[in-house]
Amino acid sequence: MIEESAATQTSSQTGNRRYKQLKISVDPAIASAFKEACAASNTSMAAELTQYMANFSNSEVTRKPLPDLSTRRKRGVAIQAAARNLRQIRDFEEQYRDRIPENLQGSSFYERADERVSKLDDAIDILDSDE
Repeated sequence: MIEESAATQTSSQTGNRRYKQLKISVDPAIASAFKEACAASNTSMAAELTQYMANFSNSEVTRKPLPDLSTRRKRGVAIQAAARNLRQIRDFEEQYRDRIPENLQGSSFYERADERVSKLDDAIDILDSDE
């Protein structure tokens, strides 16, 4: 869980600028260990988090090469997999919509969930129409 809050930094290095403070973990032991590791390596927590996110982003991009879609059969298999994924997402969205309390069923939350289910159904129908 990440929580953001505004705080004033008062160190002599940075002056009196505003910055966002992130709560990294609700587990005090983990947060304390991270803070101590940053202090031991003489780096800021923000720099460590930024580097971690940059490394994670690069690894996610390079981890999965694009699939080979050179033949009609391979494209058909990819379309079927996409339709399966969309069905699963639609099912979760329907469950979310159905769990909305009755007194909120006319609310914007319900309307957006209902619209997403409808759009997912349309996309699934389009993908299934080519079979």
